[in-house]
Amino acid sequence: MLRIAFALILAATPVLAGGLGEMTDAERQAFRDEVKAYLLENPEVLMEAIDVLKKKQDEAAAQADVAALQANADAIYKDESAWVGGNLQGDVTVVEFMDYRCTYCRKAYAEVADLVKGDGNIRFVVKEFPILGPDSLTSSQFAIAVKMLHGDAAYEQVHDALIALRGSPDAETLGRLAASFGWEAQPILDKMATPEVAAVIAANHALAQKLNITGTPTFVIGNQMLRGYVPEEGMKQIVDQARS
Repeated sequence: MLRIAFALILAATPVLAGGLGEMTDAERQAFRDEVKAYLLENPEVLMEAIDVLKKKQDEAAAQADVAALQANADAIYKDESAWVGGNLQGDVTVVEFMDYRCTYCRKAYAEVADLVKGDGNIRFVVKEFPILGPDSLTSSQFAIAVKMLHGDAAYEQVHDALIALRGSPDAETLGRLAASFGWEAQPILDKMATPEVAAVIAANHALAQKLNITGTPTFVIGNQMLRGYVPEEGMKQIVDQARS
C-alpha cells in the first residue's frame, strides 16, 4: 500500500516526478523516509488515495461496459435464437446470461420473475450461458432444442423446470421431463447434439467474451452490466434509472 501511495504522490507532483531521478541516493532515501513517516502518522491519507484510485478504475470499467454494449447491441437485444418474455413491447429490456446449475441464478430466478411481472413493462431476454460443467451444457442444449422444436411457450416451461431440477439432467431424467409436457423425448435428445444448438451456445460464449462476462448471473439493463446476483429491490432501482 505504501508503494501505491508513493506512486500517487509522485504522479500528483510533477516536480518530483520529473526530478526524482536527479536526486542523489541519500536525497531519494530521505524523501522516501519522509513519505513513509507521513503516511504512518496519517493513514487516512492512504485510504483516501486508494479510494480515489478505485473510483477511477470503476469509472473506466463502466465506460468500457457502455462501449461494449453499444458495439454489440444487435447480438444482445435482437438475437432471434434467444427466448424473449415479459412485455415484448416493454420500454426497458433486461438481459440475463444464466446457467441452470448456478446457485445464484436459482436464487435470482423468482425475484427476476416477480420484477418482470410486477413491473409490467419489461422485456426480458434469456441468454443460455453454460459455464459450470457438463450438466450445465446438457441443460442448455435441452432447453434450446425444445425451443427449436416446440417454440417459445415450451421453452418457458422447460426453463422453469430446469431451474428447479436438483438431480443430474441425464437422458432418462430429460426423457421424463419431455413426457411430462406431452412431447416425444427422442427428437429432442437428437436435436441437442446438432450443430444448430451448438451454434447458439457458441455465439453466447463469444458475446460474453466481448462483454467481459465470466460469471452467472450477469444482467444487462440499459447501459449497465450487473455481474452477479442483485436483490430485487436493487434491480428495480436500476430499471428506473434506465427509464430515466
